[in-house]
Amino acid sequence: MKTFPMFLTMAGRRVVIVGGGEQAAQKSRLILKTEAEIVVMAPALDEELSALAAAGKLRHDTSPITAAHFEDTALVFVASGCPGIDAAIHAIAKDAGATVNVVDQPALCDAITPSIVDRDPVVVAIGTEGTAPVLARQIKTQMEQALEPRLGDLAALAGRLRDAAAARLAPRARRDLWRWVFNAAPREAHARGAEREAASLIKNAIATGEIDAKGAGSVSLVGAGPGSKDLITLRGVQRLQEADVIFYDRLLEPEILELARRDAERVYVGKAPGCHSWPQEKITQTLISAAKRGQRVVRLKCGDPGIFGRGGEEARALKAHDIDVEIVPGVTAACAAAAAIGESLTDRDEVNTLVLTTGHLQDGYVVPEAVMNMRPGTCVALYMAVGAAADIGAQIEALYGVDQIEITAVAHAQRSSQKVVKSCVRQLSDDLKSAGITDTAIVFLRWPDTKQIEQPVVPAAPKLTMVS
Repeated sequence: MKTFPMFLTMAGRRVVIVGGGEQAAQKSRLILKTEAEIVVMAPALDEELSALAAAGKLRHDTSPITAAHFEDTALVFVASGCPGIDAAIHAIAKDAGATVNVVDQPALCDAITPSIVDRDPVVVAIGTEGTAPVLARQIKTQMEQALEPRLGDLAALAGRLRDAAAARLAPRARRDLWRWVFNAAPREAHARGAEREAASLIKNAIATGEIDAKGAGSVSLVGAGPGSKDLITLRGVQRLQEADVIFYDRLLEPEILELARRDAERVYVGKAPGCHSWPQEKITQTLISAAKRGQRVVRLKCGDPGIFGRGGEEARALKAHDIDVEIVPGVTAACAAAAAIGESLTDRDEVNTLVLTTGHLQDGYVVPEAVMNMRPGTCVALYMAVGAAADIGAQIEALYGVDQIEITAVAHAQRSSQKVVKSCVRQLSDDLKSAGITDTAIVFLRWPDTKQIEQPVVPAAPKLTMVS
C-alpha cells in the first residue's frame, strides 16, 4: 500500500479549507459530518459557504495567508481552483508541518479523501490511492445497498450498552451477545423500525445472560480452496471471523489467516509427507477438546474438506462426542488446477466422465483402479500421486500405449508458486522431478473421445430419363 487507511480523531480539532468556491464547499460538507472546527480562508465565499458561516457552522477568515494559519491543524484542504495558487499554498502549509490535501493534485496530497459510506458511528471508507475514483464510487454504491440506513443507530445503542455487558458477562459471553445482536433478532427488529423492541431484547440478554447464541462449542470444517485468500467462500470467511481458535494446514498462504478475528488463537497442524508432526488422531482429539471447552473451532483445510481432506473422519469423530459440526465446502484442487491452466474438467464433445482419485493410500503410493480402467471420454484427476508417477506412467503405457492419454501436472494451483508441466507417459516421473515437483500437485490424465459421428449418407437424386 502506498497509503495507510486510518480514522482520525476530529472532535475539537481545527480543519482549514483554502478557497471559497464549489470545491471548498464540497470539502466543507464532508468535514461538517465531524465535530471539527472549520476555518475557510478566502477573500469571498459562494452562497452555500456564506450561509454556513452565517449559521456559525464554520468561520470565514479573510486575512493574508501565512504559515501560522496551518499550525496545529488536523487537516488542510487547498481548493482555490487555481493550480498555481494551490501549489504555493501547499508549500506554505507544509512549512507549518500540516497534513495537506490539494484538490485534483494527487502528487501534492499527504492524505487522499476516500469515498465514504456514512452510518455514523459506522463509517466505511473506500480508497483506490487516487487511481480509480469511479471504481471507488461503484463499491460505495454496493455498500450503501448492503448496509441498512439505520445500522449506525443500532451500533450506537450497542456502544451505550457495552459497559453494562462488560460488567455482567464474561468475555466469551460478550462475544456471543454482540454476534447475536448484529446477526439475529435485535438487528432484524431494528432494521424494520422496531428500535424499542431491539433495545429491550439486548438489555434483557445482558441482564439474564440468556441469548440464543449461547451454548456448547462447535467445530466448522472449512475448505479454504487452493490456498489463496480470494478463493475461500464467504461462509468460510464468516466462520473465521467467529472462531475462538483456528487449526490450519500446511498448504495455506499466510494471508488467508488475515481474514480471521485478530484475537483468535491460531494453531498450525500441518503435515508434510513422511513427517507427520501432527498425526490425524491428535488433530481430531484436539478439535474435540477445544469444542468441549465451549470454544468455536475452525478446522481450516486446503481445498474441500470432503475431497481427500479427511473431513469425513473428523466429522464422524466429532458427532460421536455430540459436538455440533458443520462442513463448509471449498474449491477443490482439481477445479482450481484446471481453472489455472484455462481448461475445463469436462467437455461435451470429448470428456463426459470425470474421476477424482488418489495415488496415495494409508499404506503407501498406488496406481488407482480408475487409471487401470480408463476409457475414451474420461478425465482422471489424481491427488497426492507424484510419488506414484513412475508406476502410473508404466501402467498407462502397458495398457493403452503412449499416444492415447494427455498428461498435465499442476502444482500449487492458483498461487504465486504455481507450476504447470505438460508431459507424456514415458517422461512423467522425470518431468516432475525436473520441475521440482515432489509432493503437492494434481496430475490430470485426459483421454478425449475423438470418435467422429458418422454423417448419414444422403442418396443421390434419381436421374430422369426423357423418352421420346
